[in-house]
This record gives sequence, C-alpha cells and structure tokens, in this order.
Amino acid sequence: MVRIALGVEYDGSRFCGWQSQADGCGVQDALEAALAKIASEPVRSVTAGRTDAGVHALGQVVHFDTTAARPLSAWVRGVNSELPAGVAALWAREVSPGFHARFSAFERGYRYVLLNDAVRPALLAGKAGWFHLPLDAEAMAEAARLLVGKHDFSAFRAAECQAKSPVKELLRARVERRGPFLLFDFAANAFLHHMIRNIVGCLVYVGKGAHPPAWTRELLEAGDRRLAAPTFAPDGLYFAGPRYDPRWGVPDPAPRGLLLAGLEEVVA
Repeated sequence: MVRIALGVEYDGSRFCGWQSQADGCGVQDALEAALAKIASEPVRSVTAGRTDAGVHALGQVVHFDTTAARPLSAWVRGVNSELPAGVAALWAREVSPGFHARFSAFERGYRYVLLNDAVRPALLAGKAGWFHLPLDAEAMAEAARLLVGKHDFSAFRAAECQAKSPVKELLRARVERRGPFLLFDFAANAFLHHMIRNIVGCLVYVGKGAHPPAWTRELLEAGDRRLAAPTFAPDGLYFAGPRYDPRWGVPDPAPRGLLLAGLEEVVA
C-alpha cells in the first residue's frame, strides 16, 4: 500500500462542489472514478479543503492510498485522460503514510477576483465576481487588514457551518486593484463555511461607502452574522491551495493557477 499526494485544479462552475454526491456531480466523484480506472481498484480521496458549488481550485491537494504500483506520470497523464473537462491533475508525489492532505496543512489560501465595472462580464461569467458601482479599493484594503489575527469569526460564518469553533487565525487579508479588477487574497490556518464570500460581501459594502473600514472590526466584536452583508457570489472565488512543512515534499500552490486567477493578460 502506498500513499499518493495529488495536485488538482478545477472549474467549479462545472460541478456541484468538491464533495461526492449521490448523483455523481462532485469533483470528488469525477476524480475518484478516474483514479479507479488507473489503479484498477476503488480509490477514496481525502482533500485539503472542500469547496462549494461554483468555487474553483488552483492548487487543491488530495491524498489517496492504493495497492497499485504505477509510475507517478500515470497519476497525472493517465488520470487526466479519464477526467472530464474542467478538472485536471497537476502533479503527483509518493508521500509517507503520516501525510494527510487536510490535517498536515498549516495554511490555506483563497483568492477572489472581482470585476468592478458598470457592465457585467460575458467571457468571464463564472470566473469573476461582479459589482457595478465604483469601489474604493484603499478603504477595502484597510477594512480587510482589521480582520487579520486570531478572532471569533461568527459574523462571517454560514448558518450551516459545521466547524467545531468559530475561532480562526487569519494570517493575511489583502485587496489590490488591477485596472477594472479587484483581487482579494486571504490566508488562514482554516476557514469557516462561506467565510471568504461573507468577508468579500462586507468589504464591498465598505468599498461603495455604506460603512467605514472600522465596520469590519465592529462586526468581529459583535459576532452576529445578521449585522453583516449578504454572502457574495461564488463566481470569482478560487481555492489557491494549502501549504505544508517541506518535510512532506509536497509543492506549494501552482504559480500558473495564481497567474490565471490574477487575469494578468486581461488587465495588462
């Protein structure tokens, strides 16, 4: 039996989320079916972080155990030949049995791409969020910085969240304007359900002038989801990937994925 770590990217608009579903619409369903074809045996995967319907992944990491002896290339090229459009394996590594895609990660990152323009996107539909009114990126960046640190994020937690505790440590929260786009980058030890989309919704309220930057700090202290902005659309949300101790030999999130999510060529 060997344990394989696999890097994966996917277009979340083509799936009902990461997790396996009875009708087979999850990314996990597609990936495990492809892995089983190459392994010639059933394969069960464990992911670094589940994503909702419509949320994309730039550098998702999974691990699986198998008795099949295959070259690492088979877990990439072979698996990709069995995967549907919208999901692809990026790399494969044999790892020690102690590695766990979820529990070994010490940091997870997300990027949200928002088009701030009067006209909604067509070519970027599903790939970028959209807001039509002018937004103050500097005010939004200040509001985001106030969220950094270890806090009770109940005000940014979905009602259906199953996390044992609302206390998380947000390591980075940045907002940067690039032409008509706003890029939001977040990193934390872990995230609550809809936490990023709820934060982005609140930052947009700050950006349009509905609240001052200090409002995000007030929301943290109040801990009441009802006082915060509505959950923002999933369209522009990308799971940038987890980070691990170098001893596991697992690559950091793929640079090409971050490049694509930054829409560098579009906004240059």
